[in-house]
Amino acid sequence: AWVFSTGVYGEHHQSAPIVNEGTMFVTTGTDVIALDAETGDLRWRYRRALPTEMGRPHPTNRGVGLYNGNVYVGTLDASVVALSAVSGQVLWAQAVEDYRLGYYITMAPLVVNGKVLVGTSGGEHGIRGAIVALDAVTGEVAWRRHTIPAPGESGSASWQGDSWRTGGGPVWLTGTYDRDLNITYWGVGNPGPWMGDTRLGDNLYTNSTIALDADTGEMRGYHQYHWNGSWDWDEASAPLLVDIERRGRMLAALVHPGRNGYLWMLERHADRLTFVEAAPFVYQNVFTGLDPETGRPSYDPEHVPGTGKRVQFCPSLRGARNWTPESYSPQTGYLYLPATENRCSIMEGRPVDYIPGEEFTGGDYESFTREGASHVGELQAWNLDTGVKVWTREFPSVNDGAILTTAGGLVFQGGPDFRAFNALNGRTLWQMRTNYGRAGVPTSYAVKGVQYIAVQTGADRVSGSSQWGAVPRGTLRDGYVWAFALDCQC
Repeated sequence: AWVFSTGVYGEHHQSAPIVNEGTMFVTTGTDVIALDAETGDLRWRYRRALPTEMGRPHPTNRGVGLYNGNVYVGTLDASVVALSAVSGQVLWAQAVEDYRLGYYITMAPLVVNGKVLVGTSGGEHGIRGAIVALDAVTGEVAWRRHTIPAPGESGSASWQGDSWRTGGGPVWLTGTYDRDLNITYWGVGNPGPWMGDTRLGDNLYTNSTIALDADTGEMRGYHQYHWNGSWDWDEASAPLLVDIERRGRMLAALVHPGRNGYLWMLERHADRLTFVEAAPFVYQNVFTGLDPETGRPSYDPEHVPGTGKRVQFCPSLRGARNWTPESYSPQTGYLYLPATENRCSIMEGRPVDYIPGEEFTGGDYESFTREGASHVGELQAWNLDTGVKVWTREFPSVNDGAILTTAGGLVFQGGPDFRAFNALNGRTLWQMRTNYGRAGVPTSYAVKGVQYIAVQTGADRVSGSSQWGAVPRGTLRDGYVWAFALDCQC
C-alpha cells in the first residue's frame, strides 16, 4: 500500500506500528513519528535531543503507549516523554533514572489505570533494575519497584555482600496486564556481571517473571527460570497470558518461551505464581533436570562458565530465542515461536571492576553452529492444551523475526523476508523481500474498512558493517515502514 522512509540511519528499527483513529505511531531510537495510516503521509515528528556526552549503548526504541489523547515514549537517556497525539507537542518529560550510570529505556510503555509503566535497560552496565510507574497526567512517580532487593527486603539473602548494588536485573521489554487480577507481569533480565561465581546465591529476581500490583507496585509473586545465571540468558520477555486446558481443568496460564531453551507454563493466582511444566524446544545441554514441584533447574557443572573457567554451552549466549515476540492464536490454540536451534557459545569469565556507566560483563565469548547442523532458524507451532509441538519450519540462518497471528488463519513473521504462513500447517502463503536489517513487530489495523499489515525495518551500524560491508546512506538499509493492504484500491 505504501512505504515510508524514517530518514534515520544507523539505528535499530524495532518499533511496533500502533494505530489509533487513523494515525500510526512508530519510533526510532530518537524519534516518534506520526503517519496517516491510510497513505503513509507524515503528520508530525518529535525528536529527542540526547545529551552530547551520552553513549548510545543500544540505539533502539520499541514503540509508544497511548492513553487519553496522549502518546508516551521512553528515551535512551532514561526518561519518559508525554506528547499530544494530535500535534506532537511535549506535555511533560520525567527522568526515571540517571543515564550517566548506564540506565536507558528501549521498551514501549505499558499504560494501566492512569499510570505509565516502564522498565530500565542497562544490564551490562552494573545497574540495579527497576519498574517505575508515572502519573499519566503529571509525570510524577507513583511507585518504583526494584528488581534487585536491598538488604532486609524479601529475596535479599540471595545476594552475597554488596553485589546487589550492581546486580543488573534489567527490564527492557513491555510487561503484560491481567485486568481481572489487576496485576502486571514483567520479565527480568540477566544478573551482572555475567559470571555467577562473582555473586554467589540465586540472585533474585533476575531471570524471572515478577507479578506486581498495578496500583501500588507491591510484589504479588515471582518465578525464577534459572538461578545464579552465567550464560546471559536474560529472560526479559514478559509471559503471554493464556487460558489453557491441562488434565481436564482450565488454567489461567503464563506462557514463556525462555532464552534458556525451555518452554515454561506457569499458573497465575492473586497472590503467587506456580510452576506447571516446562520442556526444551531446542537442544540444551546445561540443565540436567527440573524440580517437579518448583521447576528449579539443576545444572551440569561442565557447562557452567566461571572466572578463568572456559566452557561450551547450548543454546548460545544469544539464546534459544531473542527479544522478538511470539504469538498465540485462540483459533488454533497454538503458540507460534521464532527459535534458534543448533547455535552454541564458548565463554570464559575474567575479573572486572565496576566503573559507573561502563561495561560490567566480565566475560569473553564466541559462538558457533553445532557440527552437522542442517539449519539454524525455526518457526515452531505448539498446541498449548496438549503441550505438543505440531509443526516446525526450518531456515538455514537465524530466523528470529517477530510473530503476528490473525483471525484470518495467518501467521506473519517480520524480517528481511516478510512472510505469511498457514496457521494450521506452516505452509508459506506469501512473502516479500523488504530492506535488510533489523525488523520490528508486525501489526494489523483497519482504516475505512480496509485491513492493513505494517512492519518497520532498517539496518543498524553493527549489522550493516559486519554482514553486508559498508552501507551508505540513501540505500534500502535505512529505516522504513512497510504497509500492505487486503483488497485495497491502492
